[in-house]
Amino acid sequence: MLPQEIIRRKRDGKALTPDEIGFFVKGLADESVTEGQVAALAMAVFFNGMSREEAVALTLAMRDSGDVLSWDDLDGPIVDKHSTGGVGDNVSLMLAPIVAACGAYVPMISGRGLGHTGGTLDKMDSIPGYTSQPGNDLFGRTVREVGCAIIGQTGNLAPADKPFYAIRDVTATVESIPLITASILSKKLAAGLKGLVLDVKSGNGAFMAKGRDAVALATSLVEVANGAGLATTALLTDMNQPLASAAGNALEVINAVDFLTGRARDPRLEEVTLALASEMLVSAGLAGSRQEGEASARAALDGGNAAEVFGRMVASLGGPANFVEDCRAHLPAAPVVKAVPAPGSGFVTAIDTRGIGVAVVALGGGRTRPGDAIDHAVGLSDLAPVCGEVGPDAPLAMVHARDDAAAEAAIAAVREAYAVGEKRPSPGKPVLRHVGAPQ
Repeated sequence: MLPQEIIRRKRDGKALTPDEIGFFVKGLADESVTEGQVAALAMAVFFNGMSREEAVALTLAMRDSGDVLSWDDLDGPIVDKHSTGGVGDNVSLMLAPIVAACGAYVPMISGRGLGHTGGTLDKMDSIPGYTSQPGNDLFGRTVREVGCAIIGQTGNLAPADKPFYAIRDVTATVESIPLITASILSKKLAAGLKGLVLDVKSGNGAFMAKGRDAVALATSLVEVANGAGLATTALLTDMNQPLASAAGNALEVINAVDFLTGRARDPRLEEVTLALASEMLVSAGLAGSRQEGEASARAALDGGNAAEVFGRMVASLGGPANFVEDCRAHLPAAPVVKAVPAPGSGFVTAIDTRGIGVAVVALGGGRTRPGDAIDHAVGLSDLAPVCGEVGPDAPLAMVHARDDAAAEAAIAAVREAYAVGEKRPSPGKPVLRHVGAPQ
């Protein structure tokens, strides 16, 4: 086969065969096709799309470019969740231990933040000693002994994805739904899952801001995953405001521990987390309905079992043994903490969620390039939600910064992101839609 002929076929709108797709992915992994050829194919796919069959073939070829984990020795179902990214989205930190406490195994392979969205791996890296990218032995032992492990992608799980994404990133082809689908699912399939639930965000803080685009992505992911043999469903969730009341790595970890222990739970965050947990438990065969799944998840949460699992996971991966009991003593704290005063008394009517995420990045809590360093201590806490009442004694948020200048810049950015009015608006639903497997 010749790479240029494969590119020509896709350029002309023709469907590629599994053999042609496999040949190209193999060439991507062993560098026998050039970056220019990969870029050309990506652009051809961007403009002409892919059929479901092509997307399945691409996903499987990328999965098979490296290791595929096996959990055949486990006595329970293996499930995971993937989020398309948002602001204040620390769901994974609670979700994995909740589902594990209900009897499933959750080998959760997560990513780092880029742009205005936060990354689960960056949050876990704020815990001292935590090994977020362990070898397969430690990863496997933690999953087997604790029930869950939240880690980063190891070097040989779907290795073709990394160079492919890097080329897409610099050729304006990231937004292609078939390529997004294959990138996400190849890593999940390589993790050896038996069930997957997707959290596809829609709104002004999501990559897919428009509802129809989020539906298209969710549908593609669900259909391709099931076509590749992985039982998958999706929830569309709202990202027109931060999900948690905290945005920033260590601050979101504190928020998660407070959630798990019952010290404080943001209502929208609780609804989304329990809805995803319920979906995972149904997918795993551990619940016969979503209502039954949610009841089981709530019992694991309220009974303290999920918090206990989270603490064991942290300790197993090198973190402090008493982390859940005293997380604030272990996490880094910013030296400057200032309130963001509301512009007047009233109710929050809207939030520019992307603006909140950008403010955290500007504080040093995110990155604009993959190699950027992160300040895990900085960010925002006590974010007032839409419908929340604000005024002289109720600020919009608290800024956690490295110095006064950074704090003042963040205060200005947060004030710009909030709209306040006299009337309390109608609260929107955090869970917008369910996308099921094709019949």
